[in-house]
Amino acid sequence: MKNNIVAHWYLGILFLCVSMVSNAYAQKSKIIMPQRGLCAHRGAMETHPENTLPALQEAVTLGAQMIEFDIQLTKNSVMIVMHDDHVDRTTNGKGNVSDLTYEYVRSLDAGIKKSEKFKGTLIPTFEEVLEVMPQNVWLNCHLKGDEAVGKAAALMLKKSGRLHQAFLTCSEKAAVAAKKQVPEILICNGENSYRRNTVKYVAETIKMKAEFIQLLRPESVEDRKPLIASLKDNKIKINFFFAETAEELAGLFDQGVDFVLVNNVGALLPETEKLGIKTWKPTYRNR
Repeated sequence: MKNNIVAHWYLGILFLCVSMVSNAYAQKSKIIMPQRGLCAHRGAMETHPENTLPALQEAVTLGAQMIEFDIQLTKNSVMIVMHDDHVDRTTNGKGNVSDLTYEYVRSLDAGIKKSEKFKGTLIPTFEEVLEVMPQNVWLNCHLKGDEAVGKAAALMLKKSGRLHQAFLTCSEKAAVAAKKQVPEILICNGENSYRRNTVKYVAETIKMKAEFIQLLRPESVEDRKPLIASLKDNKIKINFFFAETAEELAGLFDQGVDFVLVNNVGALLPETEKLGIKTWKPTYRNR
């Protein structure tokens, strides 16, 4: 009798666990992701301090379909959101990120150089950014580094339940390390050794079966139509770095670009509305 009770108890717990996993999967499968739009480069960086929580959250509030931010490791292996190799340009500190501890980086002011009203803004960690991001906006996680940051970022995305919406824009080495840890991680090929050779860049992106590519502005006249058609045939989403004016947007979307990186997302989102691309309404967990 006692054994039967214990068995039924274990079966009940097992059923509950399976139900929770199934419900979570069902909820994720209902999330609708943007098909086209603007990618806020380092957040709303024209009006807010780049790569900070205020900048990233402002881009979401404005209705950006994709948010881009940069990730690198401190000396003691904490993932922080920072573009430059050093902290000098955007903060009141000095030094290369790889030589600085997280504790020192965290003591810096990342807002004062943008405006007095942002005084006291901190450099965020990758984990902090994920905690405040919605569930239905693409997260373009640009890695500064190779294997170590690739591995760490992939594990963080899996832990935070963001694999359906986040992808790593990274080198081949970082992509291999990330895939080894989390095989289902989404990758945007960001290998700098051949990115300016568009033909090779497209071929290698297809070869590695990446989910995204981030084309650069052409340095000379080139016919990208067959290349874009090939990317579409392989179901690879096309990001473009970058556009500065509203006049550029229509042509890029007509070419087949899916997401255009911009620094002035607030000014250009109304222009995409005119092109029939609606600004995005974010949804959050438990709301």
